[in-house]
Amino acid sequence: MGSSTTATTPKPVAPKPDRYAWIALANTTAAIFMASLDGSVVIIALPAIFRGINLDPLSAGNISYLLWMIMGYRLVQAVLVVNLGKLGDMFGRVKMYNAGFVVFTIASVLLSFDPYQGGHGALWLIGWRFLQAVGGSMLMANSAAILTDAFPAERRGFALGTNQIAALAGMFIGLVAGGLLAAWDWRAVFWINVPVGVFGTVWAYMMLRDNGVRNRSKIDWWGNITFALGLGSVLVGTTYGIQPYHGNSMGWQSPVVLGELIGGAALLVVFVLIETHIAEPMFRIGLFKIRAFTAGNMAGLLVSIARGGIQFMLIIWLQGIWLPLHGVNFADTHATRNDYLAEQTLPLIPGAEISGRTPDGRRVAALTGSGGYAEKVLVPESLLIPIPDEVDDDQAAAMLLQGLTAMALVQRCARIEPGETILIEAAAGGTGTIAVQIAKRAGAKVIGLASSAEKRALVEGLGADATIDSHAEDLGAAIREANGGERVDAVLHMSGGDAFDAELDVLAPLGRMVVFGIASREQREVSTAALLRGSKAVIGFWLLHLLARRELAAPMIGELLGAVAAGDIEVTVGDVYPLSDAAQAHEALIARRTSGKLLLDPSK
Repeated sequence: MGSSTTATTPKPVAPKPDRYAWIALANTTAAIFMASLDGSVVIIALPAIFRGINLDPLSAGNISYLLWMIMGYRLVQAVLVVNLGKLGDMFGRVKMYNAGFVVFTIASVLLSFDPYQGGHGALWLIGWRFLQAVGGSMLMANSAAILTDAFPAERRGFALGTNQIAALAGMFIGLVAGGLLAAWDWRAVFWINVPVGVFGTVWAYMMLRDNGVRNRSKIDWWGNITFALGLGSVLVGTTYGIQPYHGNSMGWQSPVVLGELIGGAALLVVFVLIETHIAEPMFRIGLFKIRAFTAGNMAGLLVSIARGGIQFMLIIWLQGIWLPLHGVNFADTHATRNDYLAEQTLPLIPGAEISGRTPDGRRVAALTGSGGYAEKVLVPESLLIPIPDEVDDDQAAAMLLQGLTAMALVQRCARIEPGETILIEAAAGGTGTIAVQIAKRAGAKVIGLASSAEKRALVEGLGADATIDSHAEDLGAAIREANGGERVDAVLHMSGGDAFDAELDVLAPLGRMVVFGIASREQREVSTAALLRGSKAVIGFWLLHLLARRELAAPMIGELLGAVAAGDIEVTVGDVYPLSDAAQAHEALIARRTSGKLLLDPSK
């Protein structure tokens, strides 16, 4: 009986990439890294760039410069990558790739030599940034195709994966590099590309070659035009939609924005129809019938959205003002309950005043309107107020908003004169403690209202001539008794309800009542006839209107900081809560269990 022999077929060995493949991988990886780095290096350096051209991007009318600097580069890439990739297939991928290196490098050089300041300087940067994005798009659109041509099928995943790693590394290294280079010179964020661009251009022209199959098809002009205009319109509409519009925080109600979004979507529908009805389309829509293709592109979209969000969070974290302490104001309690003068919308971050340190170490304060309950915030440079060395962090956090309010109430609204008598509600609170001292400096007789003996002792210690229990059964009689039977010349009122009626009744002829709050949430109506008969004035005050008049607010802030620094005004700091206990701080404030200014400390 014979024996049989079974032959085993050896496994095929994958061909190894030749020397040219490794050159192509090295060159395209450097290009992708550079193009991706540039998409983020500028973003983190924007504060230094705008300071360099003397432009505040967050002031009224300038926000569009900021958004175009942030989003313009990516917008151009999103619109052009597909089109430029198709042109590379038709006329040569290496030619298109090499031209991209040249365009990118020239634009980087021109960006660093901005000859203008202000808005013209921003337009120079935005314009050349667009050209730089065109060069980056030419690199990104053709690098993967060059690798596909250079590597055998068994090694293409490795080559393309290496390219993707370079892209991701560039995006995040750019954030760090931008911060470091901007600290030296804002132009350096553009110089960093020049040596890589020059070397890469020369290297690519000398070493890369077109070894792929060219498809000499016709240019799909209508497809290219409708895709570019449609996607561009949608992205531009989105860019302007996140800008303020007619008093709203967003611009989605703008007819221009709606027109761009609807018109862009319509053009993209037309693009799809065109691509499905011509022989040589720019993009074969039928590819989306392949589940792997569709799933891969959807995954890439979601990853890009998440990565973009992380980048913006890192920008805020790296460039924001570190807030060691923030002040709590009664208006914050109204904001969280949406029962104040301005309607609140979600999402909402309370906190109208901040103090802290900039990344370069400056001690600053600012009135922001909202957003202060945070560990870091971004604030326009024009809104930053330098804090004198003689004013410590607690004082800075405690005095700005309520100190400015107190000064405006006493000096501008009540217009207190020497020898007059002023009644101050909530005299032991943040605003009240400072108002007592400002009124005394003006030569007035001060009567303070406070709810407990401890608080009244605090107010008297700050210089008040008399104090009254704010829960007195007959408040009007108690006020007259404290003033020797006489009426008072001015009232600072913030509680509302029955106290308003009692205090208006004891106001002397030619007296001024200034209303700066409605703590009880009980509003009152005033009879114009009663005002005429008594020659009395009732004045409302909302700090927002003073802040809109910087020519009025700035000197008051300077005077206030100077007085605190000189020790002429004492800032009374009450309890300090962890930032996580902001709700408990609000409850204590509403229940009037507090004295002085409440603070929040994120480090607790």
